Amino acid sequence: MSRLKSRLSRFREDTGGVVTVEMVITMPLLIWALAATYDFFEIHRHKAVREKATYTVADMFSREQAPVTDSYMDGAHDLFNSMTNDDSPVQIRVTVVVYDEDENQYSVVWSRVRGTGALAALSDAEVRSGGIPLPKMIDGQQIVLVSSLSTYNPAFNVGLENSIRVETSQFMNLRFAPQLCFETTCS
Repeated sequence: MSRLKSRLSRFREDTGGVVTVEMVITMPLLIWALAATYDFFEIHRHKAVREKATYTVADMFSREQAPVTDSYMDGAHDLFNSMTNDDSPVQIRVTVVVYDEDENQYSVVWSRVRGTGALAALSDAEVRSGGIPLPKMIDGQQIVLVSSLSTYNPAFNVGLENSIRVETSQFMNLRFAPQLCFETTCS
């Protein structure tokens, strides 16, 4: 028994050896933490780039004085894709909304979508339901509402979904004209 006690005592006091056990336990956790940190950063970067691009496109439309055409919309979509520099499919929706003070309701003047995905042109019912956040407006005021939809696919499997939906939305007052027409569609 004394022999066993002395061996256990010696083992407890021994500070030599290797850290293989600790490394085997902590290395996978460290690798997962690095991969998760990368993916979490990339998700936020992905969304931030799209928010800035959405703001830029909304600002571009808010300054427009001539009627918007199909080729202008295609160019706005191409510009958005260039700013986001991404190969995944991106969709943008541009909607002009007007407020009627007598009826106390919003209406869609026109709404167009570019790209493939789940976004669809907005309707009066969707705007009036309150599901789309809109600012307080004065009678007859128009705003341009630009929304984008894309997906982020994580680089590593760290417990996130395979495809994360990234949506952005930005509204902007018209700056230089009282209304923004789409070809011949004006209020």
